[in-house]
Amino acid sequence: MASERRLNVDIPGSISEFLSIMKEFRLKRDIYKVFRGKGLEFDSFRDYTQDDDASAIDWKTSSRAQKLIVKQYKEERDLKIVFLIDVGSSMVFGSNEKLKCGFVAELVAAFAKLIMDANDRVGFFLFSDNVKYFIEPKNGDRHFQFFIDVLTNAKTYGGVTNIDKALDFSMRYLDKSISSVILISDFLKVSGDTEKKISLLSHQFETVVIRVRDMLDITLPDVDEEVILENPMTGEQVIVNPKVAKKTYERYAWEQAKVVEEIFKKSEADYLDLITNKSFSIPLAMFLKERLEKKL
Repeated sequence: MASERRLNVDIPGSISEFLSIMKEFRLKRDIYKVFRGKGLEFDSFRDYTQDDDASAIDWKTSSRAQKLIVKQYKEERDLKIVFLIDVGSSMVFGSNEKLKCGFVAELVAAFAKLIMDANDRVGFFLFSDNVKYFIEPKNGDRHFQFFIDVLTNAKTYGGVTNIDKALDFSMRYLDKSISSVILISDFLKVSGDTEKKISLLSHQFETVVIRVRDMLDITLPDVDEEVILENPMTGEQVIVNPKVAKKTYERYAWEQAKVVEEIFKKSEADYLDLITNKSFSIPLAMFLKERLEKKL
């Protein structure tokens, strides 16, 4: 039997890089605070240590005590975090060594490992035109490995993405025990209802939206010759000269991107933009740090 085709990814390297960055940002032990609901319950004060983030310092109390004091909050553990991941045909695309789906597989593997190392649980459902997998939040090495096996299997991918259908499914099947939802897609295909559906999701759960794009989702290369472009969602092909079509293409891509950004803003979900030609580790760590500071 022929072996299954796998994405060209470096899962161990991505995990190592991201966890190292999170340690540098002094966020690794506080990841649960990023996803534990709309607010934190104050517990007590304690002395500042080198492992603490400076944003946790209570300056008024420190001034009275003549030493650095941080606020401590009651921990809510055993969080359940669900990844909603677009595995449609448009994600099987890339203009550099990393396809969008490969980039997302590495990102999600590193993110999930961080969460599970904190003894919290991760679930996922993968969608394109239909929901392909829905796995309840769990912990443990076997669950993590199954998650990675599915994400890196080429057969997982394909179909025309229907984000609205996936959001409807999530609202029906995710119960109130879920702490947070992380929605990941290129968002190249949205509808007039997408904003309302993301808003409903973000009001029900702590919601993070991550848009992953390739440079060719934004611009065309400066090439003065005819090339064939194919729509991965419909299979339709057109012949274009990138140098001639570049400005029109960029204007269309900019307008589409702005529509999506307005959807994110109006839905009140936190969102992060990533491009596949740059590592996700530092942007994601900075994003999580900003979320944590908002909560504190």
